[in-house]
Amino acid sequence: MEQLKKNQIIELEIDALGSQGEGIGRYDGLAVFVPATAPGDKIEAKLLKVKKNLAYARTERIIEPSADRVDSGCAAYPQCGGCAYRHISYEAECRAKEQRVADAMRRIGGLDITPERFIPSESTARYRNKAQLPCRTDREGQPCFGFYAGHTHRVVRSDDCSLQPEGFGAICSAVAKYMTDRSVLPYDEEKHSGMVRHLYMRKSVSTGETMVCLVINGTKLPDEDALVSAVRAADDSVSGVLLNFNTLRTNVILGDRCRLLWGSEYITDFLLGTQFRISPLSFFQVNPPQAEQLYSVAAEYAGVSEDMTLMDLYCGAGTIGLTMAKRVKKLIGVEIVAPAIEDAKVNAQLNGIDNAEFICADAAEAAEQLALRGEHPDVIIVDPPRKGCDEALLDCVAKMAPERLVYVSCDPATLARDCARLVERGYSVRRLTAVDMFPRTVHVESVALLTRE
Repeated sequence: MEQLKKNQIIELEIDALGSQGEGIGRYDGLAVFVPATAPGDKIEAKLLKVKKNLAYARTERIIEPSADRVDSGCAAYPQCGGCAYRHISYEAECRAKEQRVADAMRRIGGLDITPERFIPSESTARYRNKAQLPCRTDREGQPCFGFYAGHTHRVVRSDDCSLQPEGFGAICSAVAKYMTDRSVLPYDEEKHSGMVRHLYMRKSVSTGETMVCLVINGTKLPDEDALVSAVRAADDSVSGVLLNFNTLRTNVILGDRCRLLWGSEYITDFLLGTQFRISPLSFFQVNPPQAEQLYSVAAEYAGVSEDMTLMDLYCGAGTIGLTMAKRVKKLIGVEIVAPAIEDAKVNAQLNGIDNAEFICADAAEAAEQLALRGEHPDVIIVDPPRKGCDEALLDCVAKMAPERLVYVSCDPATLARDCARLVERGYSVRRLTAVDMFPRTVHVESVALLTRE
């Protein structure tokens, strides 16, 4: 086998896609990972890093393009780290995501189950209802907003991302001009100086309202009325302008306090006919039409009825559980983020739901407390963060022994791992569906149904 070296140019055929959307080819048996390539590409690649069992490279020249290749339609791609699949057709992207879910279940979980269906997104453009854009100084010394390049904290400027709603770009420009006119500096994370860290925007699909929130390294901006005027002039759908305070040395985007400058401190949206009030600190799915598809699958798998108790762990603002609440005897939601629990309670009131209890606690601790007080849910839904469920939570779930467990996942790897752990605790994986919530990115959602043996 030839000893490969950094900066060496090699000819490579791409035959697979990795979990981060990168193409994979083999050179003398060594796996070589190349971003923005596709199965079927024949390329000249420059090696950037060579390890014992794998290497990383970039494309120098495409010798023969894959049949799946398309024009990316984005000047920032692939430098921007937001998208991974803009260079291939959406059909090819869906095939790759479905295969990724199936491979994870087999290789990581050791489970013989594949998705019974893959639900593509209704739209691949302008589908996001939220943006959190870091603020930095551009090459001309002016404030700008954009996205982090892959695996870095270097910001790639983006004046109008095609995944975001019309109007967000104009708001970015208006805020940048306000900052220039008032000498407001972007945040410098190395020096922990400067003021504006992120521009955070949310838009309601149902009502069209837009919330604008600046995340600042402080508690006050100069001439805040001028900021409000600039933002309102940029987009007439703006219904509220807020500041969020984050003065810590952290890569967490939002602080835990906000101040309203003008308008409303929340927007309203709907999922499956259920109304939700969304504040800056609320969790809400970024692609509502696809969220409805996801929640419909979860409801189908849950198979709830009027004599059942439904427990929703990691419930956030109550979105999944509240869409099913009127079909069950009782809903119990658990979430560790206090503002989200307050939103869940308000959302229950907005929808006239009086059979819901929401508990602010760690999911494992709350599950244990509920088990001790004799709660025996018929169905449990878990929708954990990317890291999945910990062993303590899975133990508590098994102890409560629901007949059906619905696992909603944003990471196929942790879904597969946790399903294997639940099989060890007496459950069987019966059904699996993959849902594309985030077209053009590497992310894919899955819903698994497990039943107690």
